[in-house]
Amino acid sequence: MDSALNTPWLKTASKRRRYLVAVSGGADSVALLHLLMEAGFKNLVVCHLDHQLRGRESSADARWVERLAAKLGLTFEGAKADVKQLMQTQGESLETAARMARHAFLAHCARVHRCERVLLGHHAEDQAETVLWNLMRGSHGLKGMAESQSITVGRKSLELIRPLLTVRKAELIAWLLDRGLAWREDASNAEPIAVRNRLRNEVMPLLEEVSGRDVVASLARGALDQFELNAFVAESVEQAKVLDPQGRIHLPALRKLHPVLQRAAIKAYLEDQGVGGIERELLDRALGLMDTKSDPAINLPGGRQLRRRQGRLFVCSGGL
Repeated sequence: MDSALNTPWLKTASKRRRYLVAVSGGADSVALLHLLMEAGFKNLVVCHLDHQLRGRESSADARWVERLAAKLGLTFEGAKADVKQLMQTQGESLETAARMARHAFLAHCARVHRCERVLLGHHAEDQAETVLWNLMRGSHGLKGMAESQSITVGRKSLELIRPLLTVRKAELIAWLLDRGLAWREDASNAEPIAVRNRLRNEVMPLLEEVSGRDVVASLARGALDQFELNAFVAESVEQAKVLDPQGRIHLPALRKLHPVLQRAAIKAYLEDQGVGGIERELLDRALGLMDTKSDPAINLPGGRQLRRRQGRLFVCSGGL
């Protein structure tokens, strides 16, 4: 295996454990599957969801991935999801509806195969696009994807693992070509129909032209630096002990912290309460609750509130 592709996770992970591998048929996920096989991982379940967005091409992708799994002697789990219908019924964007469908499918696979570990083929370009998109949406810091991330879908917990997050896509393609391994090309990736596509095909090349730099490498390094900083900040927040015995934020303890740690403490608390969509603007409004002359509550995503009462901050139901 090429040393550049033999990432830390591939070196240290248990090869005896069962893993679900999400395989779309594209170069990144196909490379991941072959890399796993070459590294000695045998107990793999190939999972493919047909989003039904490209008619016969989508169906052909599903059949191709199923044949690949059979060729490698691996278990295959496939399903279909009408993502366009989901967009209409749930009022979500194409990307969000597709992601929700994938997570629901992977949760199903996890239940069927009694395995919560899901391997994904995200690479360095995916990481750079994620960081840039989150910055554009107002994220708190350089928010990228973690190599390992726990999510809950319904009542099912999943561990999403991204072994190739530091690897460039060109390296994956070169590795496949060197071994004569095939993959499926998704022509829709070149069409400006989704935010990701436009970032990949229009924005990133323009940024590289303007800056004269490798923007992917810069954004990926920034994400790594942010993860390291977040780990330090999280440890500092834990040592500050800002939560009372009931798990609420103790305002006198919070006020003693630097504003950076105050934001981090509130963010960690909100995440622990299952609040999503936490951006800088929300954290700044939450900090305003420390002023006893301000309104006693702010609205949170999902129809809940962050409320101040008797020197405590806590999440409760209801809106202002």
